[in-house]
Amino acid sequence: MDAELQKLVESEKLTSKSAEQLEELKPRTYCLHKSWGFGRVAEWNLLLNQIVIDFAGKKAHPMQLQYAAENLTPLAPEHFLARKAVDLTAIKKLVKGDAAAIVRNILESLGGKATVQQISEWLIGDIFSEAEWKRWWESTKKTLKKEGNFLVPTKKNEPIQLRATPVSHAEELIESFNQAPQPKEQATALDQIVKLYQEFKEPEKQLQPIIVTIENAAVRNQKLHPALTFEFVIARDELLERVPKLKASNLSLTLPKLIADEEPRLMAILPKLPAAKEKKVLQTLPVALGERWTARALQLMQRSQGRIVAQIPRVLGEAGQHAELRTMLERSIREHSATSDMLIWLSNERDRWTELVTPDLLGAILSAMEREQHIAPTRGSKLQRLLMEDRELIGAMFKGAEIGRARDAMRKLLLSPLFDELTKRSLLARIVKLYPELEGMITGAQAPEKSEALVVSWSSLEKRRAEFEELVNKKIPENSKEIGVARSYGDLRENFEFKAAKQMQAVLMRRKVELESMLDRARGTAFENPDTSRVSVGTIVTLRESDSKKEETYTILGAWDGDPDRNIISYQTAIGQALLGRKVGDVVTLNADGGRYAIVSIEAAPRDATAPDPSLSETEPASV
Repeated sequence: MDAELQKLVESEKLTSKSAEQLEELKPRTYCLHKSWGFGRVAEWNLLLNQIVIDFAGKKAHPMQLQYAAENLTPLAPEHFLARKAVDLTAIKKLVKGDAAAIVRNILESLGGKATVQQISEWLIGDIFSEAEWKRWWESTKKTLKKEGNFLVPTKKNEPIQLRATPVSHAEELIESFNQAPQPKEQATALDQIVKLYQEFKEPEKQLQPIIVTIENAAVRNQKLHPALTFEFVIARDELLERVPKLKASNLSLTLPKLIADEEPRLMAILPKLPAAKEKKVLQTLPVALGERWTARALQLMQRSQGRIVAQIPRVLGEAGQHAELRTMLERSIREHSATSDMLIWLSNERDRWTELVTPDLLGAILSAMEREQHIAPTRGSKLQRLLMEDRELIGAMFKGAEIGRARDAMRKLLLSPLFDELTKRSLLARIVKLYPELEGMITGAQAPEKSEALVVSWSSLEKRRAEFEELVNKKIPENSKEIGVARSYGDLRENFEFKAAKQMQAVLMRRKVELESMLDRARGTAFENPDTSRVSVGTIVTLRESDSKKEETYTILGAWDGDPDRNIISYQTAIGQALLGRKVGDVVTLNADGGRYAIVSIEAAPRDATAPDPSLSETEPASV
């Protein structure tokens, strides 16, 4: 022990234990403090009962001897931080030449294990930038897994550990598979075995038992977890393909047979599979289902959501079934039965399907949006976002179309309750860009004879008239006052209040023109004595789904009478248009999934209770 420290112990100014700890903190020794981090002992000043430490952010920091003994950890010369401080250039070279040695040194310096976050903290800054670290670590992690001296966990927050004895990567993969606590983790481990099959030097000995375990797990999970069974069988087949020496032990467990057995549940199973395995199932449909595979694939596309809607067209295209797909798409668009996901896919792939990108596509999109609103009124629509954000889509639909079709589409948009006024006008403007002569339809200047009459209930007509009167008598005058007040604030170029008021004025005036046009076309009715020999405005229609026999009832009323929560629909909606004029016994296609409905009964709807407006003529609902 240092003589001066011995004197302090003898004079009872320092305990023997503290003196022994200080003996390891002589000048030039590197150390760690739990708060101030890495440092180096600069000097001792035992007369003043202190030592001086140079920390990275705190140079020449004095520390009482007893406190230093209790709170400083001396670092050996081989500690990573000490090596980095002594010769940073050598460390930088070693990082490039022997990444595993650097990680080993860091782990040894941290007691044999460390998280990725801890390792990065010691390397980012003086050795790597953030981007350089990420690239280096991705490469280094692969090296560590192959070397066998490191246990690299799959979860990022778990520590990397040094092994006492090396373990081959193949043994590690098998251990991970055998010790997986749940079938899902087992399937994940199996995917790694398939991916890294070349790591196995004795595949028959190492992997044949895995084949048996896979098949047993597949059979065991088929009833309750069929998606996992598909994963196991597909992975097994991939392993058999890569390693021909391996043999299946359950010859009846094949993917085509599994598809045939689980055909009724395919729609629920496929979305649970990884994309590559989902595609493998779809590619195997011809073998599994024979001649009817195309019809089944098209049906799956019509009834599914998400990724599978884009997968099926690729599989059909690879199998030469392009014409069948086009026919289905044409029919779905024409009948307004295409799902939102199908329409989004088609819109995004429109360069390959230009013959289908017509004004009819816009009608199908509006119908799908109406169905979405009917099912979940508060849910945002992906289709609506697509229509707004893809500013070239409407132009593509109407390119080369007759002006009459553009006029009809604009009328539908004007009447649609799906959009707020500003959104509606933005969409209309995209059509007007192709047909400038239709601009009058936005401003309300179109000729009256081109406007069709609107059949509306007296109650909805009263509400529209009340809205118009409030607009004319209250909102527009108030807005005019706001413009006058804002104008008094001065410089109109920097006057936010004035600009906001003028923008609101434009919105109000547009709404005034729209309401005037709508009220001018409106023909009120109480829905008395409708023609119940066929579906007409003012009737209640009962439908029965062909497969499930489940019945649904719709009340078809005026243009402004929609109430999805009560199954009351306007005659202008896609469903209303599909039903009008049909008779009992007719079969119609209404839903996005292609379901067919038979008309069971037609009866008169309750009479509208609101008194007729004597200033307007009443029209018979059956005339629509």
